[in-house]
Amino acid sequence: MSTIDLPIDRLSTDDEWMRSGSCRGLTHLFFPPAAERPQARERREAAAKQVCAGCSVSTTCQSFARDNHEYGFWGGESEDERHAAGYRLIAPIGVRARAS
Repeated sequence: MSTIDLPIDRLSTDDEWMRSGSCRGLTHLFFPPAAERPQARERREAAAKQVCAGCSVSTTCQSFARDNHEYGFWGGESEDERHAAGYRLIAPIGVRARAS
């Protein structure tokens, strides 16, 4: 059965785990603002990592980000950490583009 064949109610529950994330309402910790400085990124990602450490869905979240080539901080893992683990972003930018 392809995704297209799935009933609408099943499609809407595939990301139900996101509602249980400890990160709800903390988007500013998980996605960088424009022109973020390296020191600010380190602080932001350290805070995000603490939130993920106590999250009941962090493993699911990390797998989702790896499988879907997501940007941002997901499941206790930054884009750079996913890249180092062999998971590539669809359109790498910055350092990741040079490292490929």
